[in-house]
Formats: sequence, C-alpha cells, structure tokens
Amino acid sequence: MEDLEVLAEFQKEGEATEEEVEAKYQEALKALEDLEFRSTLNKPEDELGCILEINAGAGGTEACDWAEMLLRMYTMWAEKKGFKVSLLNRQEGDVAGIKSAELEIQGDFAYGLLKGENGVHRLVRISPYNAQGKRMTSFASVFVHPLVDDRIEVEINPADLEWDTFRASGAGGQHVNKTESAVRVRHLPSGIVVECQQERSQHQNREKALQMLKSRLYERELQKLLEERNKLEAEKKKNEWGSQIRSYVLDDRRVKDHRTGYQTGNTDAVLNGEIDEFLKAYLMNKEESPS
Repeated sequence: MEDLEVLAEFQKEGEATEEEVEAKYQEALKALEDLEFRSTLNKPEDELGCILEINAGAGGTEACDWAEMLLRMYTMWAEKKGFKVSLLNRQEGDVAGIKSAELEIQGDFAYGLLKGENGVHRLVRISPYNAQGKRMTSFASVFVHPLVDDRIEVEINPADLEWDTFRASGAGGQHVNKTESAVRVRHLPSGIVVECQQERSQHQNREKALQMLKSRLYERELQKLLEERNKLEAEKKKNEWGSQIRSYVLDDRRVKDHRTGYQTGNTDAVLNGEIDEFLKAYLMNKEESPS
C-alpha cells in the first residue's frame, strides 16, 4: 500500500506512468485478498497436513475412472504447492481407474486449504467407455481429515479430575510398599480411569498418569472423528445427488461449485490441479456466513 501511495505521487509529478500505478494497484489488491483468505485459516488443525480419501461412487467403470481423475487432480495441486505427497493406499478398479485411494499431503495449511473438498464430486461427460457415445453421469466422494502432530494439545480441566493415592504393589523394595506413591485418576466427563505406579515419587506418577490420560482422551477424539467420517460416507452413499458439492460438466466446459456458485469454463486447468479459486471461494464464503 505504501509503495502504491509513493508511485501515485510520482505519477502526479510525471515520474511514473498510469500503467505502472495500475500494475502496482493490482499487486496490492492481490496481496490484500490473499491476506484476507489466509485469515480464514485460523483453527489449530488448519496448519496441519492431511489425509485425503477418494472413493468411486455410482457409475461402475465410469466412476472408477472419475475417481482416478480426481486422484490426479489433487496430486497435481499438491505438487504445484510444493507439498510432499505420498500414496498410502490404492485399490484398482475392475476395468479401469480406481475404486479407492488415500493420499497423505504434508505441508503448511494443507488441511485448512482442502477441508472444504469433503463431499460428492459429480462428473458429466461423453463416456469413452460407452460404445454409443452417450452422456454419462458418475460420482466420487472425497473425505479430508487432519494429520495430527504435537501442535495439537489436549486440554484437561483440573476440576474434571478425581485423584486417589495408594500403595504400589509388586516388586520395588521397601520404599515402594511403605509410601502411597501410586496414583489413580478418574476423568469425570468421560469416565476414563488411569493408574500409574511405575515411578518412585507420587509427583512423577501424577505427571505420567496425566500423560496417559491425555493419550486416551485424544484416541477417543480420533475415534469420534472416524465415526463421523463413517456416518458421512453412509449419508453420501444413501444420497448420491443430494450431497454433491461440485459438478464437472466436460462437454459444456463448465465446473461449478454448488455451495458458493463459483464456476469456470477452463475444465482442463481444473483437472490439472488448478483448484485454488474453488478453495478460496469456499473458505471466504464460509467465513462470511453466520455461524
């Protein structure tokens, strides 16, 4: 913005052209839009990498081919971003394409950028697998979840904990048996109980018990995430048309996101990984919507 103001002053004095000022204005506008977009990625998990799953839906061979096209699209997008992409799993289709695949995408904000891709993607095209050259519709579902690392903290309210101490049992000599160094903690909201008696002091055992409790709570949250994912997948299978988020209509040269209304006629570019404008439109639209 400061550069733009200086250049505008130069133009008044005849030392810069209108074209130079316009170019600098467009540059500043792009920087501001990018900043506004980045500000939507404000949850702790947004910074993480992600696992992206693709499953062929209704449409047989055509759907398997479509699932592979999506796999290629996301792989190309991630590689253009400089992210590290690993294929974790790939199940081949009976005739062509894939039934399912899982990608691990490692890079800053990979999850935040891709989280809006959850849902059913619909392809309409003249099928290369149909001898009559008919227009075919097929579906594939995409699911994205965060690759959790040590940046995610498990918070525990001390008021939710109930502590007991008791004498450690088993081997350990006189010291262990004479003092109440072992601890038991119950997490009241979840009902999880953890005992620890491996350390010599009660203080060390309390620390270790808390660590164990956090691990169990975190594992439980991941399980909930898995259950939600399975529920989402079940809903997608029940209603292939209703849960679609985007349509790729190749013979009309149109890709349209049904949530934001954003569309483009450059279908080839989209299938080659140019999906940033769709990702931005979704995140900006979500930010503006009342929660």
